Amino acid sequence: MDHAEKIASELSLRPAQVGAAIELFDQGNTLPFIARYRKEATGGLDEDQLRQIGTQVVALRALEERRQTVLASIEEQGKLTPDLCAKIAAAATRTELEDLYQPYRPRRRTRAGVAREKGLAGLAETILRQPRSNESLDTVAASYVNPQVPSIEEALAGALDIWAETVSDHPGVRQQTRTRALKWSDLVVEKTQAAEDDRRVFETYYEFNCRVDRIQHYQVLAINRGETEKVLRARVDVAERDWRSSVSAEFRADRRSLWARQLELAIEDGVKRLLLPAIERDVRQYLTERAEDHAIMVFTKNLAGLLGQPPLGGHIVIAVDPGFRTGCKVAVIDATGKVLEASTIYPHQPQNRRAESLEALGSLISRHRATLIAIGNGTASRETEQLAAELIRAVAASSGRPLNYLMVSEAGASVYSASSLARAELPGLDVSLRGAVSIGRRVQDPLAELVKIDPKSIGVGLYQHDVSQTKLGEALTDVVETVVNRVGVDVNTASPALLTYVAGVGPKLAERIVDYRNGRGPFADRKQLMDVPGLGPKAFQQAAGFLRIRNGNNPLDGSAIHPESYSVAERVLSRAGLMGDSPAIAREAGLDRLRNQVSMEELAVQLGTGVPTLADILDQLARPGRDPRSDVPPPILRQDVLGLEDLSPGMVLTGTVRNVVDFGAFVDIGVKEDGLLHRSQIPKGSVLSTGSIIEVRVIQIDPGRGRISLGWPD
Repeated sequence: MDHAEKIASELSLRPAQVGAAIELFDQGNTLPFIARYRKEATGGLDEDQLRQIGTQVVALRALEERRQTVLASIEEQGKLTPDLCAKIAAAATRTELEDLYQPYRPRRRTRAGVAREKGLAGLAETILRQPRSNESLDTVAASYVNPQVPSIEEALAGALDIWAETVSDHPGVRQQTRTRALKWSDLVVEKTQAAEDDRRVFETYYEFNCRVDRIQHYQVLAINRGETEKVLRARVDVAERDWRSSVSAEFRADRRSLWARQLELAIEDGVKRLLLPAIERDVRQYLTERAEDHAIMVFTKNLAGLLGQPPLGGHIVIAVDPGFRTGCKVAVIDATGKVLEASTIYPHQPQNRRAESLEALGSLISRHRATLIAIGNGTASRETEQLAAELIRAVAASSGRPLNYLMVSEAGASVYSASSLARAELPGLDVSLRGAVSIGRRVQDPLAELVKIDPKSIGVGLYQHDVSQTKLGEALTDVVETVVNRVGVDVNTASPALLTYVAGVGPKLAERIVDYRNGRGPFADRKQLMDVPGLGPKAFQQAAGFLRIRNGNNPLDGSAIHPESYSVAERVLSRAGLMGDSPAIAREAGLDRLRNQVSMEELAVQLGTGVPTLADILDQLARPGRDPRSDVPPPILRQDVLGLEDLSPGMVLTGTVRNVVDFGAFVDIGVKEDGLLHRSQIPKGSVLSTGSIIEVRVIQIDPGRGRISLGWPD
């Protein structure tokens, strides 16, 4: 079975689809380009399917490369038999391949290796054969005594060492023991004697026992962290019946042989000293990898939701980065993201200059005609929210001017503040004030602002610091790339950070595009991109459809239609009696008439294109440059703040999902603490993501612990 057939079988796809995707990847095409503009070739595979194909083909090719390395190593040792070669060729997984290689793997000197060097391999072979002769063990072992092996006892001990390693290294024994351990073994955890856990963070796991096939992912990561911090100690308990049945399937003592006891001793030693520790490592690694993959999936889903939040355009924003001792940093940002003014106020303890702060904010609102207050959700956020509510009431009473506030995730704002990008964008602004600017701009365009921050610093995950940082970084980069290309990028306003994620661009080319734009002025059409140094035909092909040029020479440049399909789009417009700049109402009417006149299949044949591409072209012509984020409910704007004392069981409120974790979702309902919507309260089939706007019902309030339990509305 070739790679395409194997992957197609695992993903329930057609081999032709997978083969086409692999070929497109091998030609250097990017995933977003293939997903959007090569639907005919792949049969309409989406980005998730393409990403799985890309990941699996890399893994299969790495497996094949490892297979050749293993074969070469064993052949070099002169131990490659036709049967072994066939087994290695048939190995379907890396684990299976490594099990076969284990007995031949070059290794450091072991007890078994030393015994072989002393000439005891023959005696070990006798233990395997278990002859039924009446010749005593001592008599047979005596023939192996030499200057290196001075006694019969040492000869037998060395032979047992060889057989202990043989039992442990046997592929069948390893595979069967591992399979049983992954299903039936227990993960047993206890608190270490001298551990300090003052806050009792790991109290749940002080005495913990769970079968490994039932343990939850977050529990695995919590236990791993507890071990790292030397608070917990964990082990894998494999029942004797499980490992003994695996061993007896390959090695069985002959009770009629004097050597039976020697084989039993070798098995006991090999299992307990070598096999079980290896199986424990395998089980822990398996549990950790699955838990990490799950945690990364949770992080990526939350990040996608956060990046996909709709922009709130047209607002002049008062952005506040709250704080106590160092004050609240304030930045006024116009509708284009330009900083109009920045300062610091001290409304909270220890300074407690509340009246002065209210006056300063009121003055900023009046001078700049601000319409929205954005508050970071970190330290002192709820106290600042109360300040904003008081300010809004005062403004409404004095001028009647509409003013709202909203809470904004400030995760990563401090990282951005100290970055070279922030210094370049805000050269005259103190580093302490740049975080407020980032908070305000996140309201105006979350995607454009958040791409300036390392995705790992955005903090919408579960145990994000306990997983493979390489795998996490790659997965999060994929998410950002997916969202950026789905939304599209205005090439005349985008920052280098945003352009970096466009398919086929990358950091260096992004800088060159901005340098060219700064030196030559705005791009007039997509063809002009070819004049950017380093942007060749391949990069243009991959990137052009995702780069938008608003109000340029060609109206199609403002859409997601790829330049390679412009001729098809122009003929569609002609058939519909439309021009490139026809108003939206006329476009929809003309395109509807065309759809009623001829079927999609027939029209696609007439225009020399595929049905999927034609469908995308018609959608873009009807709504050119539509931002898919506009389909998402906008953030909740508030004018007053609630306290725990304002809540009562049964109350239904509208909230914003702040984080989704294994056991539920944390929802901001406008009080100091986010409420927990436990997974048992979420209806089956409901999909929540960061930023989702949902209605929830208050179930229970615990003022002493600051906890709110939420449920689904009736």
